[in-house]
Amino acid sequence: MRSAFSVNMPLVILCGFPCSGKSQRVQELQEQLLQTGTRKVQVVGDEVLGVDRNSVYADSRKEKELRGALRAEVERKLNKEDVVILDSLNYIKGYRYELYCLIKHTQTPHCLIHCLTSPEVSSEWNNKRQPENQYSQEIFDALVKRFEAPDSRNRWDSPLFSLQKDDPLPFEDLCNAIFHRKAPPPNQSTQTALLNAQKTSVPGDLIVVPGANEKIELTRNLGMAELQKARRQFISYTKMHPNENISQVANMFVQYLNKSIH
Repeated sequence: MRSAFSVNMPLVILCGFPCSGKSQRVQELQEQLLQTGTRKVQVVGDEVLGVDRNSVYADSRKEKELRGALRAEVERKLNKEDVVILDSLNYIKGYRYELYCLIKHTQTPHCLIHCLTSPEVSSEWNNKRQPENQYSQEIFDALVKRFEAPDSRNRWDSPLFSLQKDDPLPFEDLCNAIFHRKAPPPNQSTQTALLNAQKTSVPGDLIVVPGANEKIELTRNLGMAELQKARRQFISYTKMHPNENISQVANMFVQYLNKSIH
């Protein structure tokens, strides 16, 4: 029987403007976790992957590839022993939702740390960096403009810790959020919903699945192996054709499945 608490250790997500103090917060949290012997820490981020910021963030295709690489690295590192920290801009609401879906699937608690700074302060900190580590002013301004601030009313942005540059790290509250809180329950999968519906359906019926407005047109019974194959193909398709409109993903899968089974 599955435990009420998570199988994997938590994911801590940083977000904020460029040069808003995210890596400093990561270092603080990592040091305190190690000092207290709480857990080992694994950090995933732009610097760890050796990203050329000005090149990547000037090209939407490269940026999408980077987000995919970061997500894959997070998924690979989640385990029963270590805390995983994602140190990147994470400025897109849809991407934070993708990460939330990941932690739901892996039954991992998470929290979000938003490093609050003004564009002026972040720009000043950017200019103090070594030239090879600076964002160009054009890229910096574009990223600030595109930033989608987190909102604790969104389940994927909660629990949310919004920290000003001089705020102390709320270590105890962070630990409570990630170590003493249940992981969000997984959604009923489309495969499970469809397999259950087939027990009382006949070819020609329309099947309702969780999270989608459109319905699956059941022309024949489908097995789990066929559904899993379709799911893998759909995931590969969405990686090549990302859609930032998170509300449409379930409908897209239904449309894909309808085309696949006819």
